[in-house]
Amino acid sequence: MSQELLTILTQFGAAGLIGFMWIAERKQAAARERQLSEAHLRLLAQGHELEALLNVIKENTKAIVSLEHTQRTLIELAAGMSAGSGRSLTEAA
Repeated sequence: MSQELLTILTQFGAAGLIGFMWIAERKQAAARERQLSEAHLRLLAQGHELEALLNVIKENTKAIVSLEHTQRTLIELAAGMSAGSGRSLTEAA
């Protein structure tokens, strides 16, 4: 607290001190409200980012499942071909 402010407060006595404390509290409350608003906006942005990430994961999972299905089909076809010819896949290569 500066000397000038202290002089002004002592001039007004208890009422000056109470007024100063009220102004300081309001200033702190406004700063806290601003911090909360900024944190809320960040959380909303992160929610959108998380939703986009989950969509990418879902699409990648679908692609992997499709690839696995295709590979299993190819293995079954190759096994059927080798069984029909009487040779194993290693002999065919």
